[in-house]
Amino acid sequence: MAGILFIISAPSGSGKSTLVNHLRSLLTGLEFSVSYTTRLPRGTERPDKEYHYISPARFQEMKERGEFLESAEVFGNYYGTACQSLYDAQEAGNDLLLDIDVQGAVQVRERVPDAVSIFVLPPNPETLKERLRNRSIAEGKLDEAEIGRRLAKARGEIENYRQYRYILINDILEDAVEALTAIVITERALRHGAPPDPETARMMQLADKCRQGNSSDRLDRVLSSFGLLDMHATRA
Repeated sequence: MAGILFIISAPSGSGKSTLVNHLRSLLTGLEFSVSYTTRLPRGTERPDKEYHYISPARFQEMKERGEFLESAEVFGNYYGTACQSLYDAQEAGNDLLLDIDVQGAVQVRERVPDAVSIFVLPPNPETLKERLRNRSIAEGKLDEAEIGRRLAKARGEIENYRQYRYILINDILEDAVEALTAIVITERALRHGAPPDPETARMMQLADKCRQGNSSDRLDRVLSSFGLLDMHATRA
């Protein structure tokens, strides 16, 4: 049986990579697609682990040959997910997790309509700014202008939260990891159709609270902190 395709998106600095790393340590049968990018490695990043780092010329060649499931330009650099990642996971019967931005997610949903999409939200702009600063410091190049650009882009990305099946607020790491794990377990249980055991039933209840349609006070507070609560109230 072909596995499930999971899409996870978030503004830069939301802690998405940390959540994904924890998830992969907790669950088996979940492959992670390493994206291609034209940007240079940051800090301790290693080639073929966080990304496949390639030249703009090679990226364009791959795109012209139709090798990307999705591709996008972000802050002047190109990113893309190879179709081969999906083919390999399907052949092995494993689930596949894509860590991609909002632009890429739109493309993937068009090609794979039953993909499970998850949007990770930072709790507020202040926390997001602090995380971006800490990451810049760790990389040895604190750039306040770059941080400002990413904060501005984050608001625009958050406006797209309604396009995702699940909304996950990354406030307390342990809670966010459990919620993300619950989403994967729930989608697997729904796909297989077997009666859930007590622990799976608990996970399904937790995942249900993260469904995009199940708005909560926490989501309202996050949207309000980014100046987006009026948009949420209008569309709810």
